[in-house]
Amino acid sequence: MVKELAIRTNGLTKQFDRHVAVNNVDLEIQSGEVYGLIGPNGAGKTTLIKMLTTAEEPTTGEIYISGEKLQREKSNIHLKRSIGYLPDDYPVYEDLTVWDYLDYFARLYRLRHPRRTQRLHEVLELVQLANKRNSLVSTLSRGMKQRLGLARTIIHEPIVLFLDEPVSGLDPIARQQFREIIKALQEAGMTILISSHVLSDLAELCTSVGIMEFGFLVESTSLKDLYQRLSRQQILISTLGKLDPLLSELKNHPAVEETQVITGQNSVRVYFSGKQEESAELLLSLVTAGIPLNDFHCTQEDLETIFLKMGHKQAT
Repeated sequence: MVKELAIRTNGLTKQFDRHVAVNNVDLEIQSGEVYGLIGPNGAGKTTLIKMLTTAEEPTTGEIYISGEKLQREKSNIHLKRSIGYLPDDYPVYEDLTVWDYLDYFARLYRLRHPRRTQRLHEVLELVQLANKRNSLVSTLSRGMKQRLGLARTIIHEPIVLFLDEPVSGLDPIARQQFREIIKALQEAGMTILISSHVLSDLAELCTSVGIMEFGFLVESTSLKDLYQRLSRQQILISTLGKLDPLLSELKNHPAVEETQVITGQNSVRVYFSGKQEESAELLLSLVTAGIPLNDFHCTQEDLETIFLKMGHKQAT
């Protein structure tokens, strides 16, 4: 059974004078996905998100949110009610309390009492700010303000959520808290598009990713498929003895593509093309050869390595 598409674009393009910020993008995101948008500064990520959220009008192309077409030069009220948008420069009203701040936006979305009060309690609990409801926004930490911004974004229960660099400038603990909230929203069935330069966060959160370069969407696929196609398997091997016997033995295995000595650690990074059974055979052959191993660890190139590798290919 094919899932409904939460987001679909056809030939989406945005041009500012002579500069094409987003170039002929065809994007498809299924309902319930967490889709990570990756790319260097100036790649067109923010412009793409602004068009998807009706904050910027396309030059050409079509946008569909949950099957509903975005109509140019119209209010798109129903469509706007189905989306939430947290830009990287969202406004916070420092002189309001947390409760009054959220209540203000809930009223803008015409949530009525008692549902409005119930919803305020729900989102404050979700973003872990229930104990700060009477605090002034000005007294909150950066991480708390970011979670408050997310609460404002989901107060009206959108079905598609857009987050532009939501963890920018946050410390590791604040980022972890934010990730947990995103996971809870995904489990509740929300579709989420998130752009970030913190690729380790995206690797943990996302089901699919899109990579933008110079306004083009150069890659759009599931994270699993991306790893299978572009992530080389690595084996980190450490020995208590000398490296030369280990390196000599590694040369005899057909699935060993490349070896790199890790300086100062008596260890070798092996790029390996074989399957799990073949890595087990390699381990057995090293032990049989009398190599005194103290570590044999299989891993894969991470999302950041794949992205940097793809960027290098684009440049060359």
